Amino acid sequence: MSPTPLMSSDTLPSAGLYDSMAQQVLAGQPITSEQALAVLRSPDDDLLEVMAAAFKVRRHYFGKAVQLYFLMNAKSGLCPEDCGYCSQSKVSDAPVPKYNILQRDKLMAAAKIAAERNAKTYCLVISARGPNEREMKAVEEIVPEIKAKYDLKVCACLGLLDDKQAARLKACGVDRVNHNLNSSERFYKEICSTHTHGDRVETLQNVRKAGLELCSGGIIGMGETDEDVVTMAFDLRDIGVESIPLNFFTSIEGTPLHGNHHLTPNYCLKALAMFRLVNPDRELRISGGREIHLRALQPMGLYAANSMFVGDYLTTSGQAPEADYQMIEDLGFTVTREEEVAL
Repeated sequence: MSPTPLMSSDTLPSAGLYDSMAQQVLAGQPITSEQALAVLRSPDDDLLEVMAAAFKVRRHYFGKAVQLYFLMNAKSGLCPEDCGYCSQSKVSDAPVPKYNILQRDKLMAAAKIAAERNAKTYCLVISARGPNEREMKAVEEIVPEIKAKYDLKVCACLGLLDDKQAARLKACGVDRVNHNLNSSERFYKEICSTHTHGDRVETLQNVRKAGLELCSGGIIGMGETDEDVVTMAFDLRDIGVESIPLNFFTSIEGTPLHGNHHLTPNYCLKALAMFRLVNPDRELRISGGREIHLRALQPMGLYAANSMFVGDYLTTSGQAPEADYQMIEDLGFTVTREEEVAL
């Protein structure tokens, strides 16, 4: 008597579904929100097929290259906003460092580390509703020096910006501005009341008008629905951002959202795959929380994403850079600082 097969093709209705989505995307036909939701809600048993589809698209546009980013918390704490996820907000009791914008020597020292770690981009971040004049001048003075000495791209994350501030950043040599949507418009009011989702969109519009590249992504795992995650992916596509950092919510004691722990490695990977299929030729970056939530499956994230931070985040620690380099090498991928990736 022959053994009964554990699983037949009849029990795999999704066989080929995700690959067909990849083929659809590569043929120039965007996937629908319903298809994106199907990826996010796919059975865990389909994970390898989901990631294979994402990798097919990633490989087409970015080969096996990985771009590295280095994050510098240039001004910590002291923020007047009430974002419930953030340890630097006015409603947070988390014991984070509090200091005004750092002096030139510390910002240059961080740029040196970024260059030594083979990062392509130095991300200069301040905690604020938006930059004051002193902070604007500090950025305008340091950016040309960083670029001249270390040949780094500079991404500035300074909060809400008006059109004149955005133009000043362009004039001093900033390449890209980061301002995350963080979630969908529907959910945003659940995590912040001192500014709106629309305020964030307006900043991105001001940045675009100034001729700067856009870096904007979000946070997964704050209590939003799957539909909210999909909506954010499509909003970023429609805005046309060049770079999408995807964070996985890190619960920090002392913040209003402390205690949200419903992410699994598989769900995080499905989210990355969905974002890749929705935004096929955009840079997709694995960002904060990857060490906590992807855990042993971290390497799989790079089958969808093509960039990552090397080092620590704003107020949380990342894994050692050597572990990141080894992970990239073990995958057979390579670090690049080139704008155009050879396929």
